[in-house]
Order: sequence, then structure tokens, then C-alpha cells
Amino acid sequence: MMEIRGNKLLMLIGTAWLFDALDVALLSFIMPVIKQSWHLTAGELGAVSAVTSLGMMVGALICGYLADKWGRKPVLIGTLLLFSIGNLLLTVTPSVGWFIAVRFLTGIGLGGELPVAATIIADHFTGTKRARMLVLVDSFWAFGWIVASVLSFLVMPHFGWRVTVLITALMGLYALLVRRHLPDKTPTEPTNQRPFGAALRQVWSPQYRRATACLSVLWFVIMFAYYGMFLWLPSVLVLRGFSIVHGFGYTVLMSLAQLPGYYLAAWLIGKVQRKLVLAVYLAGTMLSAAAFGLATNATMILISGAWLSFFTLGAWGIMIAFTPGQFAVDARGMGMGFAQSIGRIGATIGPFLVGALMGLGVSITGIFMVFVAALVIGILVLLFGLRDQDRN
Repeated sequence: MMEIRGNKLLMLIGTAWLFDALDVALLSFIMPVIKQSWHLTAGELGAVSAVTSLGMMVGALICGYLADKWGRKPVLIGTLLLFSIGNLLLTVTPSVGWFIAVRFLTGIGLGGELPVAATIIADHFTGTKRARMLVLVDSFWAFGWIVASVLSFLVMPHFGWRVTVLITALMGLYALLVRRHLPDKTPTEPTNQRPFGAALRQVWSPQYRRATACLSVLWFVIMFAYYGMFLWLPSVLVLRGFSIVHGFGYTVLMSLAQLPGYYLAAWLIGKVQRKLVLAVYLAGTMLSAAAFGLATNATMILISGAWLSFFTLGAWGIMIAFTPGQFAVDARGMGMGFAQSIGRIGATIGPFLVGALMGLGVSITGIFMVFVAALVIGILVLLFGLRDQDRN
């Protein structure tokens, strides 16, 4: 059996995070364009935003299970194929109804890709090496945002959103060819033939119940905060007169600020208990969110926004490193997929809640305090609910 180690595996699997980030970022740039061209209502635009998260929730749960049953490689390739086909279809959607339907299909591929990709890394490495590799592979999220920023500011204004999406579909098809070099089996890959219900009961068995519950809450909190803050509030700040937040430089700065957050986390893991590192990053996210919500000028927005990007995505990376080790290899795909599928519920609620609170006249500061409160809950669940363990 061919085995892939180190940087080569990192590059092959890192494309999963790159395409997820690319898709999320592009959608945030496409939404204002289709709102204007198709004359969408606020409800229709909200459905466009939420349907991808709904598809990702389904994809994470189903593909995590299938990765344990059919093997990691075929399921990972299948998720990217869904992403590519979805984006090809998106380029010819004639209406918002078809757009929403295709986005659901694309979301299944995107949501299924990350837990399966993380499981492959977890299967290849153990201990501190596993944790560091998972944080580093998650850092490809920043590169996905940078690629999306370049496409949105250099391609979309001249050729439209359909051509921009076509480029991402072609990139996905190229990545499919590259992924042929993945090993057919990972070193510890299970041959788990349990039906879906039995696999779900396993991750809720006494052996895993506590970890599954706590990880699900943490993923919900992190995705709720990330998607709520990063997808909507820059637009809110524009309405308050801070046009800098929609500039190319701001978007790239927010993306670049993620990288030192990831790399510091990767360095700290192994030197400091992972649970403590995650708690510090969540606390940093909480404080940065409060500062960002209180920002009153462009300088404060840039500084607090950079720190928010640093800590939020770093915490996400540590969670990617923390989650697979809580499950043995025969339950790893399902455990990772289930926890992230609950997180996708948070990713759906977060943006909708921001819009609802804005409609009720709640201030930006008040909205950010909601995220601060959620992060406090997450920190308490981490400190008192989870054990820092690493199952092979």
C-alpha cells in the first residue's frame, strides 16, 4: 500500500479547506450582485445564505458515515465531484429558485469534504504530529479566502459572477485529478459495515456520549460566531460609513491575519495542553468580538478585525485537531461528521439571527454581545466537559 507523508499529504488534503473557504467567500460577494439583478427580497437572500449551510449539515453527517463504511478516498473524491458539478450547474441557473436548489447540492459536497479530509489526516498520524498537521491543513482556509478575494475583485467586475463560479468549478475538476494520488486506504482505516442508525448510536454510546455532546456544542458555538460575524457585520459597518470593510485590502488583511493564528496554534500544540490552547483562543475570540462591536473608527475596525480573524480561525483549527482524537478509528468519520453537522446548524442560525436583531433595532454592540455570550458558554463546556485525549 502506498503511503503519503508530510508535506505532500498536507497539500493534497489542504485543497478541501481551500475550496470550502473559496465557496463561502465567493457567496458573500455574489449575494449583493444577484440581489440586484434578480430583485431579491430579504427573505430570498436569507434563503440563499442558509441553504448552503443546510446542505453542509446533511453532507457532514452522511459523508462522515460513508467514510467509515466505504473508505476515506472514494468519499473525499465524491464530495469534490459534487462541489464541481454544483458550480458548473450554478453558472446556468436562470432564477433564484434554481440557484437555491443547486446551492443545496453544492453544500452537501462542501459539508462532507471537511470531516472526511480531517479523518484522513487523523488516520495517518498520531499524537502531537496529528494535531499539528490538522491545524496546518486547516490554514488553507485563509488561502481560499485570498483566492476568492482575487477572483471577486479582478474577474467578477469584468466578466460577471457566472464566469467567476465557472473558474472555481474548473479548479475543482483539476483537484480531482490531483487527488488520484491519495492512498486507496489509510494506515488504520476501518471496514465498518454497520448501518447508519447503528453508527449513530455508537457515537452516542457511553464510551463517546460526553465527547459527542461537548464537541457538538463547541462546533455550534464556533460556527455560529464565525458565520454570524464574518458574513454579515462587515456589511452593517459599511452602512455606518466604514466603507473600508468592503475593500480588497481589508478582505486580504482579514485573510492574512488568520495565518499567524494557525501557525502559532500549531507551534503551541505539543508544548501546551491542547485544551488550554483552545481555551485561550476562544477567550481571544470573545475579547476581539467585543472590541470589534465597540469599534467607532476605521483604525479600531482594522485592528480588532485582524485580532478577531486571528483568534476565530485559530480556534477553528484547534477544534479540527481536537475532534478526531476523541473517537477511535471505527467511529471517527461519524463522530467528526456528526459534531460538524450540529455546527452547521449554528452556521445557519448565526447570519439569520444577526438580520433579525438588526430588524428589531438592536445595536451592533448588542449583536456582538450575543456572540460574546455564546463564546462564554463554549469556554465553559470546553473546560468542564471535555478531556484532552487522543485515541488511535
